Amino acid sequence: MMIGTTTTPAGQATDSHVGSGYLKWFVFGLFFIFGGMTSLNDVLVPKLKHLFELNYFEAMLIQTAFFAAYFIVSLPAAALIKRIGYMRGAVVGLLIMMIGCLLFIPAAKSGLFGTFLAALFILAAGVTLVQVVANPLISMLGEPRTAHSRLTFAQAFNSLGTTVFPYVGAILILGSLASLDEKTLEGAALIAYRAQESLVITNAYLGIAAALAVVALVVWFNRRQLVEAPAEPTNIFKAFDLLAKPRFAFGALGIFAYVGAEVAIASLLTNYLMQADTLGLPARGAGELLAFYWGGAMVGRFIGAAVLQRVAPWKVLTTVALAALVLVGISAGSTGVVSGVALLAVGCFNAIMFPTIFSLASEGLGRRAAEGSGIICMAIVGGAIVPPLTGMVADAATLRVALVVPAICYVVIALYGRFCRR
Repeated sequence: MMIGTTTTPAGQATDSHVGSGYLKWFVFGLFFIFGGMTSLNDVLVPKLKHLFELNYFEAMLIQTAFFAAYFIVSLPAAALIKRIGYMRGAVVGLLIMMIGCLLFIPAAKSGLFGTFLAALFILAAGVTLVQVVANPLISMLGEPRTAHSRLTFAQAFNSLGTTVFPYVGAILILGSLASLDEKTLEGAALIAYRAQESLVITNAYLGIAAALAVVALVVWFNRRQLVEAPAEPTNIFKAFDLLAKPRFAFGALGIFAYVGAEVAIASLLTNYLMQADTLGLPARGAGELLAFYWGGAMVGRFIGAAVLQRVAPWKVLTTVALAALVLVGISAGSTGVVSGVALLAVGCFNAIMFPTIFSLASEGLGRRAAEGSGIICMAIVGGAIVPPLTGMVADAATLRVALVVPAICYVVIALYGRFCRR
């Protein structure tokens, strides 16, 4: 399929606006929004698990529905951006996110788990488009030699969103898990009960929908702040030939592993901390501690932005991947506070993984950076595959044994860091 376009891929925007502080803060805001929306799933997992009496594998389908959108939508999103430009692409992405939020209304009224998954997929389609816009755009807003540091700094705002949204979501959504036994209900009574319990979810997402509408309006009125040069028509499927580059292909695998590990841990963390042999907390208290997991990533990214200006990115990536691996091992092999704190601390070492892997994989792509961003965002499908695998192990054994799945992911990331030393 050929794509006619009047705009340019990443790295080809022109004029003095490109380096302006205004655009950087605009992109930081996008990182905050899609980070927060993604992490809010970690609160939905225990809520819907309880409401629909799901096992861990079934509950992880929440992440599958969300992150599958990255695989399906990323490349078409890159093509759309090449056609309409970054700013208009961001508006479209924000509006799709808003529609996804509004779909939680019919999902709640239906009382069916599948309708929530459908709403999450639409929401994630918008998130995907916004993320395909944001990653290459922040990379080009400044000197190429500081791209690693700048993208890491932008990811800190992503982490700010992932810290704030789950904490507030835990209060609003997990504040009171109903004590009624759903097994005593059936038919219309069960549907009515689930619809009533889902109202807290609906109200939260309605508020987010209103905020997204405002942000989309602001971006639309400022769409001419970025002037983009024309780009030649390209074949959307030609982007896959980038996988012939070993550094890029291994980097895509690294993104798959990173997102899979981070999402799997975050998704299980509330239930993990609720265990009697860990912290034994109620749902809301355990959910609020997600703020420390994601907050650690936020702090780590601000620190990492400075470290990456002085230390080779491959060294930093290898080190943090090995540190995360050790912490997962400590958590799985211990109990009580040590087990809980060790797993929460993994968030700090996740901090620089995505931006560093993305930058290392994208080096030298030039005018094909938008296509590369699309392929790499497809690799975020790791968040759809690794969590259910982790859930399957948890159902077959225990949550502690299930941590072996994200541990394997960190081994892959450490190997990629080592590979990039050349």
